Amino acid sequence: MGVGVERERWVRKEAWVGSLSLLGCWGENKVWIFGWRKKWVGRMMEKERDNEAAANEKEMELELTPKRAETVFEGDGGGYYAWSSPMLSKFNLGGGRLHLKPWGFALPHYGDVSKVGYVIQGNNGVAGIVLPNTKKEVVVKLKQGDIIPVPIGSVSWWFNNGDSDVIIAYLGETSKAIFPGQITYFFLSGFGGILGGFSSDLTSKSYNLNKDETKILTTSQTGAVIIKLEKEKAHDMPHPHVDLTKKLVHNIDASKPDYSVNKGGSVTTVTSKEFPFIGEVGLSVIIVKLEPNAIKTPSHSISPVAQLIYIARGGGKIEIVGLNGQSVLDTQVEAGQLLLVPQFFVAAQIAGDQGMETYSIVTTENPLFEELAGKASVWGAMSPIIQEVALNVDSEFQKLFISKIEETTNLIPSDI
Repeated sequence: MGVGVERERWVRKEAWVGSLSLLGCWGENKVWIFGWRKKWVGRMMEKERDNEAAANEKEMELELTPKRAETVFEGDGGGYYAWSSPMLSKFNLGGGRLHLKPWGFALPHYGDVSKVGYVIQGNNGVAGIVLPNTKKEVVVKLKQGDIIPVPIGSVSWWFNNGDSDVIIAYLGETSKAIFPGQITYFFLSGFGGILGGFSSDLTSKSYNLNKDETKILTTSQTGAVIIKLEKEKAHDMPHPHVDLTKKLVHNIDASKPDYSVNKGGSVTTVTSKEFPFIGEVGLSVIIVKLEPNAIKTPSHSISPVAQLIYIARGGGKIEIVGLNGQSVLDTQVEAGQLLLVPQFFVAAQIAGDQGMETYSIVTTENPLFEELAGKASVWGAMSPIIQEVALNVDSEFQKLFISKIEETTNLIPSDI
């Protein structure tokens, strides 16, 4: 808030107080006027606060600027980065990015949200997951293009078994989270882990250990969040289960796109129909891959859910139109940024010279989108006279408009 605005409100407040004081000096027979004036001032001040809150809320609703993740942890084994904003809290969505260096190991933990991880980089990732109430560890292999759902409450660990970095972006739904808009983790061991939080006496009795054994259990691991394993430990790590990997992990490159256009790109949606295990987290994934300077034409969600978009590769521009036909975002984006599209807002993606790939989630198992351009456009479904009246054009232009729509798709190559 600007200093000038704050001073102006202070001056107005002092003026009101001064007028009250003058009214009060009129004597006891005028006290009723003072009381009325005091109530009026109170109502005016309350109204101003409400107007200010409404203005702030309106401003927040339009704050769709793409964000970069903030550093949560960095160490020899890698780092973890997360996004935080009022918009994410408002729409109960959250995201984080795990960066594992060679032999980097994310200690066992569980989280307070259901999420989906997308492997942005690396082909030698390994993850171990103990699904709720199963009491059985499942070890899966991860490579670039893989999608791995992680149901809320699952205990998991993540390991890079190769000689190049592994990067995984997680997007999730946070309505049940401790802090809406954020993903919170509880680590079982290490500095800040659960084991070190209880009294030695309780830990000793819970695990049937003597005093020395309890100390070893609770203090031996001095690392936190992500550590780097020694060579011999790295070689002893569990091997992935091939059959279970096929059940719990889905590679986007092995999926048939919803539609694709030569020199334009492709759009692939992954739901529980194609990948049953993703139904465990109640989310769907949409991957848009655009060739250099190609366009994904405007569309909007029919389902009453917001869309959380992560720029996975390349860059370009995102345009969003919201209430009253107003542009609420028209900006350049680049790899590593995260943005949100509110429900029913219309969004388009334009790739830059290097192309662009976006990874997004919607909080429904059956996402439905309405296209506003191309052969599948809703305009093509309307009667000619409705098109003429709605656009205020003559029949000649209406026919030209529809013929142009029928010649294109919702993915436009750069050479058109």
